[in-house]
Amino acid sequence: MGKFFSDDVETALQYIYYDNRLRLHRGQEGFQLLAEASGRGDGDADCIMARCLSGYQYVWPGHHFPEDDRQAVKLLHRSIERGSALGLLVAKRSGVLTPVWQKKSPLTLKEAFQQILEKAAGGDAFCQFTVGNTYFWWDFLAIEGRNRNDFPTQEAFCSYMTENITKCEDWFWRAFKGGMYLAGNNLRHYYENGDDGYVAPQPEKAAEIYPLGAEMGYPPHQIFYANDLEAAGEKEKAHYWRLQAAEGGQPGLWYRIGCSYYTGDGIERDYQKACECFARAIEEENNAYAYNGMGIALFHGRGVPQDRAKAFEYFSHAMRLQKGDVFNYPYMANCYLDGMGTAPDFQQAYRMAWETKDEPRSLYVLGRIYCEGLGMPQDIAMGVEFLDRSGLPEAMEERKHYKKTLFGRWKRVN
Repeated sequence: MGKFFSDDVETALQYIYYDNRLRLHRGQEGFQLLAEASGRGDGDADCIMARCLSGYQYVWPGHHFPEDDRQAVKLLHRSIERGSALGLLVAKRSGVLTPVWQKKSPLTLKEAFQQILEKAAGGDAFCQFTVGNTYFWWDFLAIEGRNRNDFPTQEAFCSYMTENITKCEDWFWRAFKGGMYLAGNNLRHYYENGDDGYVAPQPEKAAEIYPLGAEMGYPPHQIFYANDLEAAGEKEKAHYWRLQAAEGGQPGLWYRIGCSYYTGDGIERDYQKACECFARAIEEENNAYAYNGMGIALFHGRGVPQDRAKAFEYFSHAMRLQKGDVFNYPYMANCYLDGMGTAPDFQQAYRMAWETKDEPRSLYVLGRIYCEGLGMPQDIAMGVEFLDRSGLPEAMEERKHYKKTLFGRWKRVN
């Protein structure tokens, strides 16, 4: 038996919550430990499993747990039946503690709170976060069984509310420093918004949370801080913290970082690093945008050897992942036009180019189709107009082949 919970539950809490900042990423292993403990009748394990299945607001998305609200409710109810004090408080906070389920609990809310308060005082960060939430979300009213009618005046009630609500601050700080970045989220909300009528906002303290969380190694706070820095125009610093978050396992960042390297947005342009980031986004997340990014790099030979046939494969994969997206149509049209990675298909080339006819490469494709009469009657005048509008180097080179005769007719001259 651990200090606060069973050995498996305490180990799982380390893997799932407390060790995010240490880059251990053993969340799936932790979840398996919870499942095994639950199989042995551990109600605390049921409670933590429920939180794991409740989405990114309750657990780090880098663990890639499925979201299953129905199963989460079942687990919380089973946790209550098994006498988990933690499960009872979390069920109350989750809005699934009906009077029927309250009666099924061997504990009262007050008894459950006292148990968790003792564990919080002993140093468990999840319990500290839970205690903080009972004050932050006013659950202390139900725990104490009190309401406005229990106070002689409105002033007395306000004093009671303020005294209790403000207790969340200390508990959130303890949990935040103990490994719960989620406590930092609530702490920032508390400082940023206050609690109308009871606690005034403290924006200067709110501004300190994400930078501190970033320095502590919490990937979500690193990306939040990066976003704040970018909004303030500090793109180089934003890139640094976004990269830290991605290296720490925060999902959905490698494509964005790759784009920064590819365009040189706030950092030195580096096509090779861009391609490395696109490759990670593809390997780790099957990111459709990254397939397009890699396709463009291959098409131009930027950061990787030029291979337009392989680029076509990447573009095709992106299209399968994002049906209806036309982002890569200009490149696909060019591939169909010249038979790169596929057999020439002038109808497909025309369709894709026409649907994106404001894009320079699509204008180039349309220009060639009309000038050469590929799959349709030749119309050099129309083709030249498209080539002129394109502005791409290859369009300007192609344009050199066409001139007007003395009689005002267009013809190919070489």
